[in-house]
Amino acid sequence: MADGGAQQPLTIVLVVDTIGNQGNGTSNSALQYARELSKQGHEVRLVGVGAPEYPAEINRVPLVSWVAAKQQMQFARPSSVLFRRAFKGADVVHIYMPFAFGRKAYAVARSMGIPVTAGFHLQPENITYSAGPLKYLPGLSSFIYWLFKHWLYGKVEHIHTPTQMMADELARHGYRARIHVISNGYSPRFSPKEAARDKASSRVGAGGHFRIIASGRLTNEKDHATLIRAVSLCRHARQIELTICGTGPLKRQLQASAKKLLTCPASIGFHKNENMPRLLRSCDLLAHPSIADSESLSVIEGMASGLVPIIADSPLSAAKQFALTPSSLFPVRDAQALANRIDWWIDHPEELAAWGMRYARSARDQYSVKACVRKFVAMERQAIENEQDGSQPMAGC
Repeated sequence: MADGGAQQPLTIVLVVDTIGNQGNGTSNSALQYARELSKQGHEVRLVGVGAPEYPAEINRVPLVSWVAAKQQMQFARPSSVLFRRAFKGADVVHIYMPFAFGRKAYAVARSMGIPVTAGFHLQPENITYSAGPLKYLPGLSSFIYWLFKHWLYGKVEHIHTPTQMMADELARHGYRARIHVISNGYSPRFSPKEAARDKASSRVGAGGHFRIIASGRLTNEKDHATLIRAVSLCRHARQIELTICGTGPLKRQLQASAKKLLTCPASIGFHKNENMPRLLRSCDLLAHPSIADSESLSVIEGMASGLVPIIADSPLSAAKQFALTPSSLFPVRDAQALANRIDWWIDHPEELAAWGMRYARSARDQYSVKACVRKFVAMERQAIENEQDGSQPMAGC
């Protein structure tokens, strides 16, 4: 049985520019959903660069592809032949990105009479913060929201977005489709190692090291520079080991800053997703200084692993919704405030252990990928029913 009741399993096509590389959140989310959809009895077809059965060629865009590659992202080359082969007999097509590959996928699917849904995973602010001097151009983010709507999202009736904050932003920018708030969820591979928590949280008191981890693209909007400064300002700076997992254009700059400011050597670079559960369980605290986030799967995975997060309270970040206590928040870009939070948790190991378990329970109860995928399937069934009822795709909204 697919997802409860007498409903038949679906054949769902997931169109993602980059699939074979697990170095970015969108790719991770798509692969995670695909695995869970299969577990729940559905047929899943992945289409994109690195897909096992329906691989796309790389579309090399001058300058843009170079920047994207530093963030483990590649653009796929549109192909009507590939899409028609992948879409044959499908019940619904779900598109992750509004670029040329996704737009062509939409056109081909509609020409075949197949309903289309779309996911809004790329926050425009993620683009503007990497746009150099252009990020200071007034109205640039609003223009990108309009452009994405014009390209794809104004043509579909159902949009998946991972957080209410992003749903509110879409509504504010005139998106009139039905918006479904469904977390990307986390894999059960991420779980707390309870026996290690109490031991880990008391290491500093015994003269050992306290391990802080952060995860995210090494770009301006993720603001790891503030985290490095904060660690240098901590009273316990000499005992803190910092790990920042990610890749991006600021890697060398962040490594140089850490070498200059920190007592203990920091580890800054890419880690395979398959190794992340064990790495997270070996750490004591999760820091998330990001300025802009549509959700932040890395925070959910850290919570599920039993880590207390300290999250930047930014108006452009949905990650702040995960905070269960004020001690898990700090004013965005405020290095001293973050340092104070880190020192407080180090000084209170019992609270750290107790809250770590609370965060793990919160993740398990609200963000399991199993529950999220069931909601996703319900959205897909609505799109199919709309098509059968003769609803026409929205245009120009």
